[in-house]
Amino acid sequence: MDGKKAGASLDSLVSTFNARIAELQELVIARNMYPASSVTDLSAVDASLKAMELQIQAIKDRVREETLAIPKAKKLIDASMKQQKKLQSMSVYVPSHVPERLSILNLDSNKCFLQETSKQDTSHRSLKPDEELVAPPKEKKGRSTPPLWFITDNELDSLSTYMKGRLTLEKVNAAINDMAKYAEANAQIIAAPKKKLAENFWEKALELRDIAMTEGVKGKHFFLETDIRGPSLKLDNTGKAILTVLRHLGRISETRVGHHRVIILLKQH
Repeated sequence: MDGKKAGASLDSLVSTFNARIAELQELVIARNMYPASSVTDLSAVDASLKAMELQIQAIKDRVREETLAIPKAKKLIDASMKQQKKLQSMSVYVPSHVPERLSILNLDSNKCFLQETSKQDTSHRSLKPDEELVAPPKEKKGRSTPPLWFITDNELDSLSTYMKGRLTLEKVNAAINDMAKYAEANAQIIAAPKKKLAENFWEKALELRDIAMTEGVKGKHFFLETDIRGPSLKLDNTGKAILTVLRHLGRISETRVGHHRVIILLKQH
């Protein structure tokens, strides 16, 4: 090897050593710049990264659960919508206020047909001969209740403006509820034993029993025009219009028995 080539190789080796030394010096300076906090800071960064990874994984799991629950939620919504439609279709048959059916004792005070319990002991007396001839019928077990056949919006809208007037669905259905109470009261009077009837209403009981046995009325729930006393159905222009509408819609029929106008409740076919 000549002198020139050997000199060039030595210069290259020295230059490489110098570069390596410079790099090591820079690394030492960087390492010693913050000797106390460098490891702690790196550990804190590592912990923060791990916590963020766990949070991201939890979010992914939650999103996966919500995604899987979407089909179930859709089925629940569909079922709720169907139920809502059913309830809406049923609501048209029920007035906004349907009072509980009252017993005879809860009707007007001047229409109280039963004696008070405290007075029943005094009623155990011998019957007169004419009273023995008319024995009150025994109350049948499982006696049916008067029909409550409410009207719908479509039925009310189908009426002519002249017939419908200012009647509303609520007024008409509330009147139907009143009529069922009148018929129930009469049914209780007909079935009640004599000892449970107030003495001054015995004649009315006999009269109702005669009406109940007439052709066209027998086996049906009915009330008399004189029974109409509210609270929703009254013998005024509105009440007469309601009766006309209910006759037209097939909820009631009418007949005359003696001097009484008898209104019969019809059942839904």
